Amino acid sequence: MANHKSALKRIRSNETRRIRNRYHAKTMRNALRTFRKITDKNEAAEKLPKIVSLIDKLAKKTIIHSNKAANLKSKLSRQVNTL
Repeated sequence: MANHKSALKRIRSNETRRIRNRYHAKTMRNALRTFRKITDKNEAAEKLPKIVSLIDKLAKKTIIHSNKAANLKSKLSRQVNTL
């Protein structure tokens, strides 16, 4: 068990951040799932900038790695182009 006040505070803040990061990551995964089900090219092209923005924000906050963000954006844009 932690012996210092700062260690106890770090435990509390880590738990808060973990829950917040899980929420954002899950929100992104749900958005990706709904985006991948789209079959209309116009609708997909319209929603692509919003989901790319969401991915960029998560990469900026280091909730996901920047390479993962780049891979996701590449796959999504490739999907829109093949529709």
